[in-house]
Amino acid sequence: MLVIAVAGALLTLLIGLPYAGEHAAGALDTAITGALVDVVGSGELAWLLVTPSEPPVLLPVGALVVAVCLAQRRWRGAVLVAVAPLLAVALNTWALKPAFDRMSEGHLVYPSGHTVSIVAVCAMVVLLARPGVARWVAAVAGGLVSLGVGVGLVVLGFHYPTDVLGGAAFALTVVPLVALALRRG
Repeated sequence: MLVIAVAGALLTLLIGLPYAGEHAAGALDTAITGALVDVVGSGELAWLLVTPSEPPVLLPVGALVVAVCLAQRRWRGAVLVAVAPLLAVALNTWALKPAFDRMSEGHLVYPSGHTVSIVAVCAMVVLLARPGVARWVAAVAGGLVSLGVGVGLVVLGFHYPTDVLGGAAFALTVVPLVALALRRG
């Protein structure tokens, strides 16, 4: 898990530093966005793809996973669910976004907060899933949902593709670090 966290931190920096202080899309962002808009369009499908990252969806999912952990007496799992996504979103919102200062339409966009939240929730579900098939199913489902959210965010113009990649990398930094800290505690 430490390798994933370190790789996530490095990717967050490597993706974000070239765009720090920028207020426009780079060539890579423009090319990827154009391709995604051509495939997905910017209508109802894009809005549907973003839906899993909205608080009215994520908060009940988190509460349900906490309840399952508590019912199974998986105390550290319940703490992981309660702490990791919130910590990732808080650090992203109050530390990373202002530090990178990447803007779009007057909003700080790097790393994407919606991406941080969905990837953090999906990552902690993967960590809590039983080893074997359940963990693989959780990883594939979480990856597909996260990818869909990212595509929707880009197509709707809320984020540049690099914002989404940075958000995913940052979530994969925080969640494993919280899980490691809980194991040692």
